Amino acid sequence: MILDSHCHAWRRWPYDPLVPDPASRGSVEQLLYEMDANGVEKAALVCARIGTGSCANDDNNDYAAEAAARHPDRLVVIADIDCSWRPEHHTPGAARRLRETAERLGIAGFTHYVHPGNDGWFTSEEGMGFFAAAAELNLIASLALSPAWQRDLRQVARAFPTLPILVHHLGGLSPARPSYADDLAETIASAAQPNILIKVSGFHYVSARGWDFPYADARETFRQLFQAYGPDRMCWGSDFPAARAFLTYTQSLEVVRSHCDFLQPHDLDQLLGDTLARVLATRRPATIAVPEGTPPCQSP
Repeated sequence: MILDSHCHAWRRWPYDPLVPDPASRGSVEQLLYEMDANGVEKAALVCARIGTGSCANDDNNDYAAEAAARHPDRLVVIADIDCSWRPEHHTPGAARRLRETAERLGIAGFTHYVHPGNDGWFTSEEGMGFFAAAAELNLIASLALSPAWQRDLRQVARAFPTLPILVHHLGGLSPARPSYADDLAETIASAAQPNILIKVSGFHYVSARGWDFPYADARETFRQLFQAYGPDRMCWGSDFPAARAFLTYTQSLEVVRSHCDFLQPHDLDQLLGDTLARVLATRRPATIAVPEGTPPCQSP
């Protein structure tokens, strides 16, 4: 069983420069085609209401929800809530907006992208109220953040231990940064919180050379994170179709399946599907036991 923890789909291609096929390049049909071609059973569709002008996708949450309604066995919605490109980012009312979106669309979780610099919002009254609402609603948190946020993320994780927190793209680490050693140490320190998980995705972002498959430098970062977090707290993701400029869907899978010799078959089973399947089914961190007889959490 293979599950994709991080992919996107848009009604129109959101990036400049414009492509010759903007109406189809990022479509959910393209995503499903790649999933079928690579034997991927289900995907967490991470919404991103990005783009301007003819590239705008303000309706991406609704687009994803409509697609998931047509393909409930293949897609789950991780809605864009107050991401850094939105005007409401870190303004009052975040918890209310999360509740309204969850009630309207029946989402599995939410994504929240922040700016590289830590503005302190996670541990503010507004931020803690936001994460409290997420925990109450049995949602999955999918967060895009730099290592500068890890210390505050640990405070959130301690406050809401049942909230599964999936951090994007190998923690946003980069071996090319002068601060890499300190960044790696901060990200590894977060492994002490059992509800923080890492997405094994975005090797092309982590690597100093995004085109250089199979990403030797990024794989070494992955190895060190794997030693800290283990396979039951790491989930593979394709980053399709945003990754298309760097690698194919197949390569995003094979960088883990074929080029990481430190992984054992059981590790691959966990990374490629079992861990995410359990998180989606229970809406709890994979390492927190669910009492026998407890029904799966339902979408709010």
